[in-house]
Amino acid sequence: MAEAEAGGNEDQAPAKVLNINVGVMGHVDSGKTSLVRALSKTLSTAALDKHPQSQERGITLDLGFSSFTVPIPDHMKTEAQDYDVLQFTLVDCPGHASLIKTIIGGAQIIDMMILVIDVTKGVQTQTAECLVIGEILMEKILIVLNKIDQIPEETRTEKVEKVKKGLEKVFASTKFKNPDMVAVSATGGSADAPAGLNIDVLVDKLKGISRFPQRIITGPFYFSVDHCFPIKGKGTVLTGTVLSGSVRVNDEVELPDLRLQKKIKSIQMFKKPVNKIAQGDRAGILVTQLDAKLIERGVLATPGSVPSFSAIVASVERVRFFKGTAGSKRKYHITIGHSTIMATAIFFRQPNLEPATFDITKEYLVSEELIQSGADCESGSQWVLLLFEKVVTAPKDSMLIGSLLDTDIHSNTCRIVFFGKALIVMDKDNKDELSRLRLFKPKQKVGHVKRVVDESVVIGKDLFKKETDISKFMNLKITLEKETEKLPGYIEGSFGSSGQYKVRCTQPHGLPVSRGKGKGKAKGEDEDEDTNLAMCKIVLSFKKFMFDSTNERGRIIQ
Repeated sequence: MAEAEAGGNEDQAPAKVLNINVGVMGHVDSGKTSLVRALSKTLSTAALDKHPQSQERGITLDLGFSSFTVPIPDHMKTEAQDYDVLQFTLVDCPGHASLIKTIIGGAQIIDMMILVIDVTKGVQTQTAECLVIGEILMEKILIVLNKIDQIPEETRTEKVEKVKKGLEKVFASTKFKNPDMVAVSATGGSADAPAGLNIDVLVDKLKGISRFPQRIITGPFYFSVDHCFPIKGKGTVLTGTVLSGSVRVNDEVELPDLRLQKKIKSIQMFKKPVNKIAQGDRAGILVTQLDAKLIERGVLATPGSVPSFSAIVASVERVRFFKGTAGSKRKYHITIGHSTIMATAIFFRQPNLEPATFDITKEYLVSEELIQSGADCESGSQWVLLLFEKVVTAPKDSMLIGSLLDTDIHSNTCRIVFFGKALIVMDKDNKDELSRLRLFKPKQKVGHVKRVVDESVVIGKDLFKKETDISKFMNLKITLEKETEKLPGYIEGSFGSSGQYKVRCTQPHGLPVSRGKGKGKAKGEDEDEDTNLAMCKIVLSFKKFMFDSTNERGRIIQ
């Protein structure tokens, strides 16, 4: 960082490097890290299994970053005329099952995805989960069949083609129909190819499918920090990737989790000093008077631009590969920003399941579970209220993913349940704020006919307690149900002091008028009348709102 510091206040010539972030994902032991090593020319401070446990076990436990550069491809030269070279930044994501939250955190900074599959084993559990994340967050995927050196050379071509045909069937039901596939060996396998097989073919394919990235340099600066370390006598370096906006040397930035503001002293991109970075760039940022132990992974941002909250409303879609029940009032692992935090989910939807833009002034039906989008439920008609167990710091419009990471990792089931985008941030302890959400459950009270007054009026029982103030329920709509008929009506008022009430039907109900016990009746006629009336129900349907701030006991809204 000394070179960057020296040029701190002077505008420096643009680096003329066009950066594309490529996520390298796959099942544990698929050879991702070896593939990245074979491709990489420059290693960053967070590259290639720096974690001691990774080195011991031979698996990736954290995101690793490295890069290589190639000439600008012909098909990009018009759009990339201001750049000299194309740089692929490789993000080596962990494949270990219990660390899927790290994959999700990494996926949010990736432009395109390489899915590494062990050609000798095919699709495995974490392969499928990486595919789910790819479907949620990526538009482009490249399949790399690794370890072809483990197949005898005389049967290699036949075996690889067979695996490719099988994978084409798997991907036919995804958004990545007919994906590009390249068969390689990251470690070679012979004296003639010690550096790997077909690595040059893979590089050519990456160049061929690359597209000029759409970068948004306006708006608040948001920088994903994946590594932090001190430099004696200089300060603290935060390495990471710009997710949005841009920043220059001497700008003020904030560590939202710590609520600390720092001035940028210098910036480097892969050991080269620069004066400015923008969305998509990978860089190291030097600040002073920051204890590196306070932050290992987190964010830097424009001061005041990243809120902290304990609840959000988000649009939501169920992952079709998840086969369990996605129930309301259940706890899920929610990955948002670069945190994974437990939250209780309350799903809700349009009563008619039609797609719509969320409107906080409208009423929504609470769902027992999240429904799969399809014939009975259109995409864009469901939302979720997430109540976090602790305060979260993330951009207001963050992408989020809900998972059940406690599921047995050997169960061979997808643990990613849903995904969505934050719409509104809230404080779950602020009752007035939550009461703005008009989330309701349909409820019913069922009473019975006690006596028939005339062709329109009946006396009802069993809806209210003796002490209930029935005046509060006057004019509420009811339905008089008798055999196969349902007749509309309303509560006209109380009758006596024992919780009985008067109901008026809006059309003749057809019930015989009650004449009183034993008056001019044949033996057993009273019992027959009581039986007939007992079969008639008075149904009071209403909405129970989850966050009713009136605190009015017994309040009913229809």
